[in-house]
Amino acid sequence: MSQYLLSTYSVESGDSSEMPSSEDMQQMMQRIIALEAEMDESGTFVFGGHLHGPDAATVVSNNAAEVVMTDGPFAESKEHIAGFYIINADDLDAALAWAGKVSECVNRPIEVQPFAGTGRLADNMPDA
Repeated sequence: MSQYLLSTYSVESGDSSEMPSSEDMQQMMQRIIALEAEMDESGTFVFGGHLHGPDAATVVSNNAAEVVMTDGPFAESKEHIAGFYIINADDLDAALAWAGKVSECVNRPIEVQPFAGTGRLADNMPDA
């Protein structure tokens, strides 16, 4: 079994008319709760989370011999990761099927990426 990252994206338009109504949000949350229960029952769910907007991000970088911290997202973009799931799936087709279910719940595109390795990097290095 492999692990996959399912990323949900949000687009910042600045147009409040594009925000879902309270009723639509409640219905979406009920669909997500049901999907997460299905993921739990099938052994698919590993971890998931909803992220604050990009204005809550802090970028930490090494500039010469100094660690520098700056506000805001690293990439300037209208699109940003809004949430994610890490799932177990037998193969890419199974991961894509789960992504389709997530996309139905949140009415947004879902990006699927397989993990090249998990855990500590040293645990994923070939023997020398």
